[in-house]
Amino acid sequence: MRVSAANPLSTIDAIEDAEVLDRVASPLRAGVRALPLGRARELLRGRWQGHPLHPTLVQAPIGSWTSAALLDLTRGNERAARLLIAVGLVTAAPAAVAGATDFADQFPEQERVGVVHAAANTTAIVLYTASLIVRLRGGRGRLLGFAGLAAATAGGFLGGHLTFRQAAGVNHSEAVPHLVDAGWHAVGGPEEFPRGRMVRRMVGEVPVLIVRDAEGTGELHALADRCSHLSGPLSEGEVVDGCVVCPWHGSTFRLADGTCVAGPATAPQPSFEVRLNDGLVEVRLPQAR
Repeated sequence: MRVSAANPLSTIDAIEDAEVLDRVASPLRAGVRALPLGRARELLRGRWQGHPLHPTLVQAPIGSWTSAALLDLTRGNERAARLLIAVGLVTAAPAAVAGATDFADQFPEQERVGVVHAAANTTAIVLYTASLIVRLRGGRGRLLGFAGLAAATAGGFLGGHLTFRQAAGVNHSEAVPHLVDAGWHAVGGPEEFPRGRMVRRMVGEVPVLIVRDAEGTGELHALADRCSHLSGPLSEGEVVDGCVVCPWHGSTFRLADGTCVAGPATAPQPSFEVRLNDGLVEVRLPQAR
């Protein structure tokens, strides 16, 4: 990796491009996907709350360890410091599992940063475990604690990069209402939308997936075509039981209203209203700004 001293961000850019990290990321991804988590996988992804769960869970260990460091700096209550470190170690476990679950469905560049992010946080756990052992044996363990907080801070910085620079875990469909003009938009004649076939049309700058039910009345449904997880083309996926399945990572959305019924996506797809007007199929996004 070549790193420019004048630009610290080039260090992270180098991590993103470091294909050598794929030797760790690939087996780790496979291992996480193979875990028999069952329904717990969706719980850990955070679909039930509309956004990833991992950022919520990390508040407990970071808060506990930061509080312990403040006590160490002021030579405060040693018993309380030990308790805080222990709480941080216990709560770090579910946070790590949730983060690993998210990690397993990302692009290679995100996975590489994720590997280093995980390594920093694992280092923090090891250091805090050592610090707690020393304290329980009558020692101070403060330097180990401070080193653990430094490692956790580095991990948090990389986590911020993953979220805000690399857009891991964000809703990639959030901008759709701002890109589609309000009102109705013609997308073609009824004969252009055969039953059960996915058709892609452009509404302004936004690609839209249009599907006619294969059975029943043949009702038309329209969703934003780019998956809210990582912008995968839904129109290249498949329709199963009234839902469209993203071809990239398997996120599943209900055609009738865009509800996310299976992750890794946590946000719904923007859903368009559809009508037949003067011999043309028209769509409208109610949330269009």
